[in-house]
This record gives sequence, C-alpha cells and structure tokens, in this order.
Amino acid sequence: MKRILSLLAILAAVPAPAADPAPGKVKVKISETTFDFTIGDELVARYNKGPDVAKPYFWPLNAPGGVPVTRGWPMQKGLPKETTDHVHQKSAWFCHGDVIPEGLELKVRSADKNVKGVDFWSEGKGHGVIACVTVAGYSDEGGVARIPMLNEWRTADGTKILDEHRTITVRDLGDARLIILQIDLHASVCPITFGDTKEGSMGVRVSDEIKVKGGNGTGTYVNAQGEANEKDVWGRRSDWNDYFGKVGGQAVGIAVFDHPKNKNRSCWHSREYGLMAANPFGRTASGFPDVKGQTELVKLAKDEHLRLKYGILLHRGDAKEGKVAEHFAAFAKE
Repeated sequence: MKRILSLLAILAAVPAPAADPAPGKVKVKISETTFDFTIGDELVARYNKGPDVAKPYFWPLNAPGGVPVTRGWPMQKGLPKETTDHVHQKSAWFCHGDVIPEGLELKVRSADKNVKGVDFWSEGKGHGVIACVTVAGYSDEGGVARIPMLNEWRTADGTKILDEHRTITVRDLGDARLIILQIDLHASVCPITFGDTKEGSMGVRVSDEIKVKGGNGTGTYVNAQGEANEKDVWGRRSDWNDYFGKVGGQAVGIAVFDHPKNKNRSCWHSREYGLMAANPFGRTASGFPDVKGQTELVKLAKDEHLRLKYGILLHRGDAKEGKVAEHFAAFAKE
C-alpha cells in the first residue's frame, strides 16, 4: 500500500501538459491614423492608414506574448543589426507593383521602365498611393474585431484609377492570432490590367532576427507542401507560407494564407532576406516557375470586381507547433 501511495504522490507531482489558452476578446481602438487591435493589455496589431503613408500597413505585428514578428525599420530606428533595404516593405501590406488603367493617360510615370502602369509596390519616383478615404464603422462584439473601409488607388498625381473595399477581421485563436483581409477591387473608373511582375501583393517583411539570410541562425520558412526556403519555395503555388524562428530567444512565426476560393491563386515571392508575399498576378515575365509559359494577364472590365481573401497567422513555435496547417484548414472552410 505504501508503494502505491508513493507512486500516486509522484504522479500527482508531475505537471499536466499545458493546455492551449482559451480565446480572448479582441478589442479595437480607432484614431485618425491608426487602428489598434488588442487582447487584454496586449497589442496584437496596429494598422497604419494616415494621409502620409504610401499604402496602409500593419506594424507592429505581435505573436502571442507580445513578440514582434515583423521588421521594425523604417518605422522604428536604432534596432540592433537592423537592415535598411527596401523601404517600401513596411511590415505587412497589400498592393501590386503594376496596375494599368486602360485608356487613361498617366501624367506622371514610374521611374521603373518595366512598369507599364502605376507602381503601388515600391515607393520610388512616380509611385502610386492607396488612400483610406472612408471607415464604415467597426465592431468588436463577440470577441472578434472587424473594420470595413474604402480605399482609393491613385496615380502619383492623385488621380483615382481603382476603388477597393477592404474589411479587416482579427480573431484570437487561443494559441495564435488570425488577421483576415477581405479585398474587393472594383474597376470603377476604367478597365484595369494587373501587370506581370513579381512585385506583389499580400506581403510581409519578417523580423531581421528570423530571416534565413543574415538572421540569427534560427530562421526558416516553409510552404504547405513542406518545402523549405527560397530554392524550393520561391515562385511556387501553395496554400500558405510560414516564416519562423527565435525572436528575443522566443520561438515564434508568421504565416500568410491564400484562400482556396480566390479566383487567382498565388505564386510566392518569398525571399531568404525576409520577404514573404502571395502574388496572384505574376505570369511568365515574373519568372515564377509554376506559371511558366502563361501570358494571359488578370483583367477587369469597367465596373467589374475582383474579390480576394488572405490571412495572416501570428503563432508560437515552428509551423508544426503553431498548427499552421490546422489553422489554414479552418480558414479555408469560411
């Protein structure tokens, strides 16, 4: 009997496996230039939409525990070993590098001679601007925060060429956070052609600590097929890409989801220097191997709409520990 009691005492002393935390309520605070999404006292994401930005972007983006998973520069300067390349890659954003307004004369053209229309990706001379013009209320009931808004895609001289209805939804999944972007591109002004360039579209620039090339040695990224890093991931079609490693000693990651109902599925412009982007518009000229030989561009007739849906998952651990595949499967059913 004493042996049995001793064994029971030992078993009682062994801690039970940690359960995933229960989802919390996401709240949103709106200012003239930002939306702050929080869970309790923890900032999950800040959406920056002020009049001085070239295109709206999320920064910071924090994995559970408040760990930043995207690059701070150029918004935050003085970080140790920070990179200062690609000033237009501000944390997380949606746009495209060549949007052609058919029949509309461009008074100011991009300095990049490869761009046939308006460049919303870079921020060089002649770049376009995505301006948030209306916020159509918001909701943070039921533990989920949701904000619909209207954006105008404008040329360098301020001429509107495209309307975009964008809805941002933020959810706490307990072990992760999910940001959903529902995007409705409306050719309200003229027919639109999305040019064949690798520079697009649902993009993320990860923390310098976890980038594969030049990071702290812990970073890697994988796609839904389990292929890893640039040689096997770049230019390939996949449901998702996930970039992960250790930031400040904590294992965290960020994934981008391409919804399976998107009419135009993405190839991935994902680089070892820290870029990860789902691009539904690139064709042969982009160099993506999975669309080699395809030359038919994505076009919208006047008044036509193109609806796209993407997710950004902020998680702990690597792709397996972060349950990236499981979270994508749930997202895909919506």
